Amino acid sequence: MKLIEDLDVRGKTVFVRVDFNVPLSESGEIRNDTRIRASLPTIRFLSEHGAKLILASHLGRPKKFDPAASLRPAAVRLAELLGRKVEMAPDVIGPDVDRLKDGLRDGDIVLLENVRFQPGETKNDPELAREFARGVDVFVNDAFGSSHRAHASVVGVAGLVPAKAAGYLLKKEVEFLGKVLHPVKPFTAVLGGAKTEDKIPVIESLLDKADDILIGGAMAYTFLAAQGKGVGKSLVEPDKFDLALGIMKKAADRGVRLRLPSDHALAPSIDSGVIDRMTGEYPFPDVLLGVDIGPKTIATYSAIIGRAKTVFWNGPLGVFENPAFAEGTMQIAQAVAASPAVSIIGGGDSIAAVAKAGVGDRIGHISTGGGASLEFIAKGTLPGLDALEG
Repeated sequence: MKLIEDLDVRGKTVFVRVDFNVPLSESGEIRNDTRIRASLPTIRFLSEHGAKLILASHLGRPKKFDPAASLRPAAVRLAELLGRKVEMAPDVIGPDVDRLKDGLRDGDIVLLENVRFQPGETKNDPELAREFARGVDVFVNDAFGSSHRAHASVVGVAGLVPAKAAGYLLKKEVEFLGKVLHPVKPFTAVLGGAKTEDKIPVIESLLDKADDILIGGAMAYTFLAAQGKGVGKSLVEPDKFDLALGIMKKAADRGVRLRLPSDHALAPSIDSGVIDRMTGEYPFPDVLLGVDIGPKTIATYSAIIGRAKTVFWNGPLGVFENPAFAEGTMQIAQAVAASPAVSIIGGGDSIAAVAKAGVGDRIGHISTGGGASLEFIAKGTLPGLDALEG
């Protein structure tokens, strides 16, 4: 996989797929510009080396033009961060965009409108990919968080330009997540969140690599219920019971310590904001559900993380959005930050948890892509990475 410094970009028109899928307030203001900041090294390098830059990104999941999903706020913020002009295109493709492209001078930057305003984007439409590639000399992928999608601006355009390379963010993501594929032992994976199905391929992949897999979040209650333990009205996925039991058996057969919470914070609802009790007993009362891991589990998990040399964490350990149920997730964030291990946060809600705990500067790597990081770990590659090799 070539990198941008391997190419001569001076005077070349470079199509850069970035990930500016940033959260916006109701008034359209950017609430967190982490993803824009993450793209700055690549954009600066290309612009300073005389490239004519066409930036492309999605924002949200619009099916057609939607002013609320415009990338204009991202263009404004990028210009502020760079301290220079960033031209905002009026559309994704079309005559007006072509005129902007033709008028670019060395070092200039234009940001296309939200690529998902074009329905062909998510279908990897060949015609849309050809429009993206029109007049382009180099394709650069710096959007790790979108590289698990075989979309026109990620995969389709890559096969239609003379040269292609990875940006600095993509390079960094692959290098750090590669430490999960080939970890220094002992290796601990911490997996939380709600949907068991999203984590199954990752857990199965980790069974060949991890020493300890620590399960939390709502997903834990599917595993516990599959063992016949009464978990009250906790969120469970009965159709995943057989998968959960199969994974526990595989883990035991391979000597992997797959651990489930030993105690729990119970509440009448996730909106109540009140913990009814801490318990390690089953069954839970029918009117209560698990909303967080308990103190014994926190202590056990923290000790294991403290002994690890590689830690990968994806997904909160409880309903951390509610401060009353955030203790487990916050304590695990502190444990990961304090660990001497190479620590990697796999995007998604884990980013918010780390930010809330105030330990982001003590984490080895915080991935910009939740789904992409999980798929990369499960498969060892992504469509967007494969497209750079073709």
